[in-house]
Amino acid sequence: APNRPQFTPAQRKLPARPEFYDFGLMQAHQGDSELAARPLREISYVVFDCEMTGLQPLQGDEVIQIGAVRIVQDRVLTGEGMEWLINPGRPIPPASIKFHGLTDADVTDKPPISEVLPIFHDFVGDAVMVGDNAAFDMKFLTLKERSAKVRFENPVLDTMLISSMLDGEEEDHSLDALCDRYGISIAGRHTALGDTIGTAELLLKMIDRLEAKGLNTFGEVMKASNMAAELRHRGAIIAHGARTAS
Repeated sequence: APNRPQFTPAQRKLPARPEFYDFGLMQAHQGDSELAARPLREISYVVFDCEMTGLQPLQGDEVIQIGAVRIVQDRVLTGEGMEWLINPGRPIPPASIKFHGLTDADVTDKPPISEVLPIFHDFVGDAVMVGDNAAFDMKFLTLKERSAKVRFENPVLDTMLISSMLDGEEEDHSLDALCDRYGISIAGRHTALGDTIGTAELLLKMIDRLEAKGLNTFGEVMKASNMAAELRHRGAIIAHGARTAS
């Protein structure tokens, strides 16, 4: 009996990352009418995720791991998944290690972000980039574009915002909650490649629901998810103002 699931202690879930909005990033596809008209299932995607030393990109936190996997012709190409470890040039705080399990010893002999980012950029190519709370990860990457001599101009799709658009604000839209709702089990949660593959599987399940709602093209989905982002961001500002006033 002690080994049965109901007798085992529930795994403690770590808190979700802070939500981040970059409306310029989310509207970058506008003006590409050919992409906007393409059906979702005909697009090649690169799903990605990053692990960092902390949550403050403007205060010196750095990327220490990038994971990426392709979706081509409605299939997650897990055999072509990639993962890069990166030396951040600073110690990894213990508070961050409890999330991803990466220590200074894991990255001490790894290349810096300026060497890894061009390799990741080449892997992405001209695919649509996909992430969960994608603008948060992209902020870390774009801050390093100049030193790495690359520029990410790819359209970016965010599964968190798609979820918000599909299910409304009353639901939890963290990656853990989404995987629970969609019946996705992530092997290696809080590793870059593990979260990447989970997000890729999540996107394919979401496409089924988007099509059921009559949202079949990339442009339609981006317009709807951007609207959800604006409403979600506005709601967060109002809630913050109410807390401050009280």
